[in-house]
Amino acid sequence: QAHLAESGGGLVQAGDSLKLSCVASGRTFTNDAMGWLRQAPGKEREFVAGISRGGGSVLYADSVKGRFFISRDDAKNTLFLEMTNPKPEDTALYYCGAATSYYGPTSRVRAYEFWGQGTQVTVSS
Repeated sequence: QAHLAESGGGLVQAGDSLKLSCVASGRTFTNDAMGWLRQAPGKEREFVAGISRGGGSVLYADSVKGRFFISRDDAKNTLFLEMTNPKPEDTALYYCGAATSYYGPTSRVRAYEFWGQGTQVTVSS
């Protein structure tokens, strides 16, 4: 059974760096686009960053562009999100997901399947 497990979240101060990881098991996602999404309390889940099969193409939400960086290590079945200069408005539960019908990165939230449990990121000012 496919499973995604996020980790690396925590409490950080604005301006500090944080790196999230997402390890896949039970199924390889090498041929799928992957992505990070987040959900803040009282808000809908939103797209953060996406990466293509093979990692050659990436896509970011405007709110994180230039601050967050997505990458993948298919040999380790792991997806990463490096968060630099986080802001209090980045506070949310962060999820990784696989867009199994896509090769290129997608910002469509509904395209993502195989959610993990999420990892909480809290940014203090």
